[in-house]
Amino acid sequence: MHRRWPSTTSDAPVIHRRHALGLLAAASILPSRSLANVSPQRSEFRDDLAKRFTAEGTVGTFVGYKVDDYLVVASDKNRSGEAMLPASTFKIPNSLIALETGVVADTDKEVFKWDGVKRSIEPWNRDHTLRTAFAASAVPVYQDIARRVGAERMQKYLDLLEYGNRDIGGGIDRFWLTGDLRIDPMQQVDFVDRLRRGVLPVSKRSQELVRDILVVTKVGDSVIRAKSGLLGAEVGKPSLGWMVGWAEKGSEQTVFALNMDCLEPRHIAARMTLTQRCLTDIGAI
Repeated sequence: MHRRWPSTTSDAPVIHRRHALGLLAAASILPSRSLANVSPQRSEFRDDLAKRFTAEGTVGTFVGYKVDDYLVVASDKNRSGEAMLPASTFKIPNSLIALETGVVADTDKEVFKWDGVKRSIEPWNRDHTLRTAFAASAVPVYQDIARRVGAERMQKYLDLLEYGNRDIGGGIDRFWLTGDLRIDPMQQVDFVDRLRRGVLPVSKRSQELVRDILVVTKVGDSVIRAKSGLLGAEVGKPSLGWMVGWAEKGSEQTVFALNMDCLEPRHIAARMTLTQRCLTDIGAI
């Protein structure tokens, strides 16, 4: 069931922007849901973006949403609409839900004590605040948060946020890693865009705090705010990599989602490298 969007005058630009993005996704990225009334110049498929992944010896997809132009630029028609496990990109909604429910009161003051279990990813083996856990992509901390939130509230907020397929099957502390949650790149772009604009159906404070803990990368005069994801990282078997967020170039902003198969160790770092190359290709940075 979909929520009804408010019809007040102040919300009209929000509705229009998300409506435009949704129609583009339906008509262009996902041909099976095509709509005849969408202007074709609002979407582009670029072979040069697809070749970026081939040159790295892997396969993947990139979707960029150029906000001011209502323009979606994608590397392909198929994988850009394929739903996959979100891995640690789920830390974005998980952080929102933690703050909104009061499970975590603050991004910097509350401390999650290390449980003493030595794990292969060294930055996980220490105490964390929400901010440092987000930056280190500390899975154990966020598993603890999910358990504290609980299945009932987690389901409520995934429905409210309209996040992916909203399925938390497979364990309250595993559903985004090995369970049933799935999200496609276009859905990632839509969700991140709503966070960027602060129009998600949660408090402004929670959204501001989560925007503030996004990892910032500076590229020349541009800024990228993003969260990575790596499926299988916690068991030492990386297989799928994500990078989602938005780029700021002066007053211009571009929301993006990239995922790729991580077939070799070098592909882990290539997530950001390829993101930057694709953003450069479309003039976003």
